Amino acid sequence: MSGGVGWIEVICGPMFSGKSEELIRRLRRAQIARKRVQVFKPIIDDRYAKEQIVSHSDLRLDAEIVANAAEILTKLDWRTQVVGIDEPNFLADGLVGVAQQLADSGKQVIIAGLDTDYMGRPFAPIPDLLCVAESITKMLAICIRCGNPAKHTQRLVETEDLIVVGAAGMYEARCRRCFEAGLPKQEFLEFARPRRQAAKAGD
Repeated sequence: MSGGVGWIEVICGPMFSGKSEELIRRLRRAQIARKRVQVFKPIIDDRYAKEQIVSHSDLRLDAEIVANAAEILTKLDWRTQVVGIDEPNFLADGLVGVAQQLADSGKQVIIAGLDTDYMGRPFAPIPDLLCVAESITKMLAICIRCGNPAKHTQRLVETEDLIVVGAAGMYEARCRRCFEAGLPKQEFLEFARPRRQAAKAGD
């Protein structure tokens, strides 16, 4: 037990909104303040580096990989004062309880993740974490279509799997108006129109 007052901070928003960048910034500030910091990420997220959290702007910070939320407790050095967790959506089961346990033991817990999925639905465990957090930061991206503030993550690949690890080329940020739940239909319409016109021209 660290004996101090713990709390939970949640950084949430769509992809490409700077969540991991903000997480790294806060953890580096804690390191500058000479606090003992541990960082965790899910083993499934190996997009940029296996044992680092990496922002889309290529900021990096060393991290320990875990297969599930419970493993955070087994790998935790209880002298640690600040715990950072990236991509919590891959660790949904049990993470709220783990975060509560860490905060109750006097640790500062900072978690960055998606608040909605590719269908625009609340994406566990962020909604439940928001209910127990002392601090919430909502990040916004820039809509790739119109340039307005974007709160949604648009999936561009055809699959109904809830979790598909990917980055640019598989996802893009979109605003409320431009977002299409699931696979964007307008992509097919744009490509289909010339084919239909070409078929008519050949008749």
